Amino acid sequence: MAKTPKSDAPAASEELTFEAALGRLESIVEAMEGGQMPLEQMLARYEEGMKLAALCARKLAEAELKVQQLEKAAEGQFRLRPFGPGEPVDEADSREAGPPET
Repeated sequence: MAKTPKSDAPAASEELTFEAALGRLESIVEAMEGGQMPLEQMLARYEEGMKLAALCARKLAEAELKVQQLEKAAEGQFRLRPFGPGEPVDEADSREAGPPET
């Protein structure tokens, strides 16, 4: 049986926060850009970096879903309204979604 080489760095796992994963990814990029890393180690770091990049993308997608706003539709049902960067806030929408004014 072939053994997989162990990395001395932490594995990309779901327990890592976005910030920790991004920090590790940045340190991998910096080390690889230094040009002093042996080929085998560089390949291992590249693989780890790709896993970390996927983890960061997944965590960003999860955060984007959490940022979506609930908006009350006219029928009294709630629906998700995506929240995009630079999207202006429509005050009429805010009043409709909030409690009635007295």
